[in-house]
Amino acid sequence: MDAPQPTYQVVGAAIRTRRMTLGLTLRQCARQAGISHSYLSEIETGLKGDMRPPTYAALRTALQIQPNDRRLLLPTPEEQHRKEPDGRHEGAPRPHPASSD
Repeated sequence: MDAPQPTYQVVGAAIRTRRMTLGLTLRQCARQAGISHSYLSEIETGLKGDMRPPTYAALRTALQIQPNDRRLLLPTPEEQHRKEPDGRHEGAPRPHPASSD
């Protein structure tokens, strides 16, 4: 059995985007998650990037994100190296077709 993860590495920009999509202010979201607004601000701006599991779970709940949804987390090494069917890495730009001038 795997030991629980000591911290989650989060993407502050994704947290901010989700919060704003829900129409929550920084203070409202922090209050709902049971954290300080200054801590949430540090997370969103990237000054802090690690969250303990209970804190992450509370923030995820405040942002209406399901437990198996990883959009607020940094990709794992396996996710970073996953390749698209055409051989490029996931998220890599597609090459532009040659122009036929």
